[in-house]
Amino acid sequence: MKLKEGQYVRHSKYGWGTILERDGSQTIVYFQTVGVKRFVTSLTAFAVVEHEAPKKKPVT
Repeated sequence: MKLKEGQYVRHSKYGWGTILERDGSQTIVYFQTVGVKRFVTSLTAFAVVEHEAPKKKPVT
């Protein structure tokens, strides 16, 4: 999988996120639900989202 900065992804535990930084072995992602998380790229399964990630629903 070819991941790049600015790409939207979905993680099974953390939900929708945006890739902030990517190097050879690590990927840093900002998630709407939990903030910034760092992953070992080769051990993590992301679903790449081809469109803009959905916005977080406002609390009413």
